[in-house]
Amino acid sequence: MSSLTAGHVTAATDATGITTITFFHPAHNSLPGAILAQLADTITRLGQDQATKVIILQSEGERTFCAGASFDELRAVADSAQGLAFFSGFAHVINACRTCPKLIIGRVQGKAVGGGVGLAAATDYCLATTHAAVKLSELAVGIGPFVVGPAVERKIGASAFGQLAIDATQFRSAEWAASHGLYAEVLPDLATLDAAVQALAQRLAASSPDAMRELKQVLWAGTEHWDTLLVERAAISGRLVLSEFTRAAIGR
Repeated sequence: MSSLTAGHVTAATDATGITTITFFHPAHNSLPGAILAQLADTITRLGQDQATKVIILQSEGERTFCAGASFDELRAVADSAQGLAFFSGFAHVINACRTCPKLIIGRVQGKAVGGGVGLAAATDYCLATTHAAVKLSELAVGIGPFVVGPAVERKIGASAFGQLAIDATQFRSAEWAASHGLYAEVLPDLATLDAAVQALAQRLAASSPDAMRELKQVLWAGTEHWDTLLVERAAISGRLVLSEFTRAAIGR
């Protein structure tokens, strides 16, 4: 199995209506197009599933939540159409989270880079461990956090987003991310994180589905244009990934 197709997305729903979506890729939970498509499809499908009351979004492993875009797939981009298609995968995942009528809890057990920060920002309530440092690394490889930017900025504000986007080689601590609103709480270890995620999920699973659906719409008010905006942003990244600077930076 090639590095472009390795990995998987799974989903399981328990008797109380808590559905856990888990993604995995052997390269530090990076996100090739196939995984992005599976994530978007799974979130959309479960949003319409009557048995699902609340969703937990998580990755496998202990120290890396998500390394962002797959460099193998970036190297494989041959033209702007392929670039648009790949980066649109991130747009589809963010928009699937945004339009899903169920509340989504993010469980971030370790470092989040690039698109991984966007994925955390696209959840409705995100919990993390002290190991969950964040970095928007895109500018360092000649691209920019264009697609995930609206989701990240919505959570942490324009100033903090600018700090992450400009200082693209610097990790910011989980505590920094929490102080700016990306994480609701930072827990000391994985066991404590899982206990907190499950406790919140159980409370939400016992809450009114109608009330949660209405609250979700309120929380995401003003983002209705993202179906267009994020694809437009994907086109920017899709062009820049073909530049000589980016080709050199990603080792092609």
